[in-house]
Amino acid sequence: MSKIWKKPIIITDWVEVTIEKNLIKIKWPQWELSYNFLDCVDLKIEDNQIIVNVLDEDKRNIWGLTRTLIYNMVEWVTKWYEKKLLLMWVWYSVKLEWQKLIFSLGLAHKVNFLVSDDIKVGVEQDPKWNYIIGLKCINKEHLWQVAANIRFLKTPEPYKWKWIRYFDEVIKLKAGKSAKK
Repeated sequence: MSKIWKKPIIITDWVEVTIEKNLIKIKWPQWELSYNFLDCVDLKIEDNQIIVNVLDEDKRNIWGLTRTLIYNMVEWVTKWYEKKLLLMWVWYSVKLEWQKLIFSLGLAHKVNFLVSDDIKVGVEQDPKWNYIIGLKCINKEHLWQVAANIRFLKTPEPYKWKWIRYFDEVIKLKAGKSAKK
């Protein structure tokens, strides 16, 4: 069984942490992240470390979850997270206008996808005429949710090889009817 909840969270340089009642704010010179934790969790700052304790032993799962979320926030606030998506098929295309992605996905209309200001977006085309959408953000949770929403516009189709997929995702391609012979 994991004992991750017992490890203290080390606060790196330039990171400022404040705890107010049930709210923890983690601030870097450029941006800030915050998290509302439950009443059963106790947070203390000692010697440049955050110590997470639980007041009720029945809530150990909340203890580990809270510690992991706060650890990730301390890590997120100092570096950018990146996610790439691949738009693959000859007739699919995407254009970037300010913070809006305009998809042409073989539908009767174009699909407009508005991306929030805290995410940096880039679109490029590879030599095989596929489009690569690059997303960067400090909040990993928000970034993955936006990437999942974009992928949901055209989920992978293993028979026809048309999809929007994560760049590192492996899709098992299905054999056609001729494979039976």
